[in-house]
Amino acid sequence: MLAGALSSVPGLARAQIQPITIGFGEALTGELAPIARSGLLATRIWADQINANGGLLGRPVKLIYYDNESNPAKVPGIYARLLNQDRVDLVLSGYATNVTAPAMPIVMERNKLFISLFCLAVNSEFHYPRYLSILPCGPDPKHMFSEGFFRIAQDQPARPETVAILAADAEYARSASEGAADNARNAGFKILLEEIFPSATTDYNAVVRMAKAVDADMVYVASYPDDTAGILRAAHDVGLRPRLFGGNMIGVSGATLKQKLGPLMNGIVVSEPWVPAPTLRFPGVHDFLKQYQAKAGAEEVDPLGYFLPPWAFARMQVLQQAVEGAKSIDDAALADYAHSHTFRTVVGDVAFNPDGEWSEPRLFWTQFQGITGHDLEQFRGSATEVVIFPARFQSGSLIYPYWKAAR
Repeated sequence: MLAGALSSVPGLARAQIQPITIGFGEALTGELAPIARSGLLATRIWADQINANGGLLGRPVKLIYYDNESNPAKVPGIYARLLNQDRVDLVLSGYATNVTAPAMPIVMERNKLFISLFCLAVNSEFHYPRYLSILPCGPDPKHMFSEGFFRIAQDQPARPETVAILAADAEYARSASEGAADNARNAGFKILLEEIFPSATTDYNAVVRMAKAVDADMVYVASYPDDTAGILRAAHDVGLRPRLFGGNMIGVSGATLKQKLGPLMNGIVVSEPWVPAPTLRFPGVHDFLKQYQAKAGAEEVDPLGYFLPPWAFARMQVLQQAVEGAKSIDDAALADYAHSHTFRTVVGDVAFNPDGEWSEPRLFWTQFQGITGHDLEQFRGSATEVVIFPARFQSGSLIYPYWKAAR
């Protein structure tokens, strides 16, 4: 499936001026699609704004993207087509680690700038100098991704001592769980269980019963949306009652799971890139969300847009500022500019280290509290999800142990 975006550009004759083409694969269908399509809308909003304001370097921009079907096996062919047949000027990743890693060898072979979106530690082995990551986990993303969970545990007066780790058998979740295991050991916690469950798992009760059987003080989970929903339902079914429960549970940020799970989320502590807390009012983010939410209904995507859309828009702001700053779409010039400048975005200021990760981490840890029923409106404010960590962004207090909030 191919789609494109080329808005009218005032004063430019599109027949005479070639557009700057930006290519990527995206999960328009499959498990990742509900999140990925919300990010695609944000990217299209950026393209429309750029073209309405005269284009980029005096040229319109055109998005060319294909459906990767949430399937990593589809990715190499898509990027080969983008680069060899479409001959796009610039390439981006799709949303998520699992469908980005397979594109790296092709992008590296062609020496293209590659800006990923919510991809964990994809460049940790390659060290490709033209890679940039839009994920606020700092120079060591594999460990920073779960560090806050264990920092919160260490700060409790009745300090937990043991942990069970549950993770899906997928590249992102394996990487996250490996980092979590290292963090747990370094903090002095004893690991009672490390369970990697198949990505095709349907009986999550069996998985959660393993954690209940070892009676760990903490249960850390690295999961994709289907796994997240299954594990939270199973935790309720089997009566899981650790002191601290949560982790890097993808999906709870989106409106779909929020509505489906409702009170089952109460008490869990999760990592978040951004939430509508009063401590996280970065310049421009609310204006962007107003534009996004006005279009979300017609596009049939997440009506709130708190998870991926601000970051997808920020990625395009980074690309725009690099092109305008370097005054070029040459990949080498863009990479040099990106590694030597700070970017102003709707998710705050961003600077990159030599591996393309953020120079400074800015991942938030939150707890769901006081959710009643399944009404979406309760999630529009900040009362049902409070920021716990880092302290300088804190907007509420942790309810501990977990089961006190889960009642």
